[in-house]
Amino acid sequence: MKIQELQTFKKILILGYGKEGKSVEQFLKKNTPQSVLLTADEKDGDDYLLKQKEADLVVRSPGVKIEYILKKWTTATNIFFGNFPGVIVGVTGTKGKSTTAALTAAMLQQKINDVRLIGNIGSPMLDELETATKDTVAVVELSSYQLADINYSPHIALVVNWYPEHKDFHGSFEAYKQAKQNSILFQKEEDCFIFDPNEKEVVGWVSLTKAQALPYIGEFPFDEGKVPLIGPHNRRNIQGALTVARLFGVTDQEAQVAVYSFIPLPHRLQKVGIYKNITFYDDAISTTPESTIAALQSLSPVGTLFLGGKDRGYDFSQLVKILKEKQIKSLVLFPETGLRIKEELNTIEGYNPTILETSDMKEAVSFAYDHCPQKNICLLSTASPSYSLWKNFEEKGDLFQKYVKLLGIS
Repeated sequence: MKIQELQTFKKILILGYGKEGKSVEQFLKKNTPQSVLLTADEKDGDDYLLKQKEADLVVRSPGVKIEYILKKWTTATNIFFGNFPGVIVGVTGTKGKSTTAALTAAMLQQKINDVRLIGNIGSPMLDELETATKDTVAVVELSSYQLADINYSPHIALVVNWYPEHKDFHGSFEAYKQAKQNSILFQKEEDCFIFDPNEKEVVGWVSLTKAQALPYIGEFPFDEGKVPLIGPHNRRNIQGALTVARLFGVTDQEAQVAVYSFIPLPHRLQKVGIYKNITFYDDAISTTPESTIAALQSLSPVGTLFLGGKDRGYDFSQLVKILKEKQIKSLVLFPETGLRIKEELNTIEGYNPTILETSDMKEAVSFAYDHCPQKNICLLSTASPSYSLWKNFEEKGDLFQKYVKLLGIS
């Protein structure tokens, strides 16, 4: 939505008053000074949605479901896209979008003076809009919550992958997919859609966009020993970022500087340390079976694996086959999906790991110290969302690291 249109509304309600909602409020104070600004948040009570009746326009925060909106609405994402003067590089996908967005920004910063990393991973979008110019390049990490009702697509859209997730928010896996596809549906012929040719689901989206479709570059002009990111999936993330960077004239030498100095994001195959001859890795971000499989393909030998969390209806059959193939000695199973994973394990022969079922992270880490073979890896990569026990994946990962270190020095 253009600023000029925003200025026609007398009362604007900011629905969802978290970090982004407060950013929207500051933006509207500057750009729609004649409007009365209202706020409503679920913390205000069960009837907070009724405040919409007082407003002419609602600005929906990403965490508020679309079906809750009763009036004409827009979002911070739509406002940003409708008014940003420069080039927008949008990065989305089920897993890997944060790392890929950060890598893309790091590479572009080797060539371009004004690169902003914003969205889920960086500053709120509207915080950056005020000072942006036609020479600004915004690398925006886009979640499905932001894409669900967007009316624009980025000039350059990089889709890392797509797996079934977020059914609880979108109502179905198909609706989740459609939200992600909005990143390319509104593109123009002069725009670019960049995709991993190994991701068959995303390859099938090429026909949905008018933009030029570009697969990731095939070569990998980096010294593997100098790359601080682990695993074949991160190799592809780097290839995706480099595909974007080359569109802006970034040389391979400049990209190498960015990659070799890159600081991996926390809770993403993060090495916690070696304690009592066991190496601990925090991969709390892995909340789908596919991402946990990627972690298992990146590390060896894994002796203990922590699994389980909120049940979103995932299929664990392929993951269980990988567990058998790798003969992982011991498993920690958290509710709710821990029970389903255990039931899946009972259907296969030739694999009998030692199992702990628990809701307590300290007990889980203590079990790992007792059962993980020496010189092996203990991996937190739960293949399920965190919300059955923890506020988010960060809280889960922080607790894991806390008890690894606490029990490791006792």
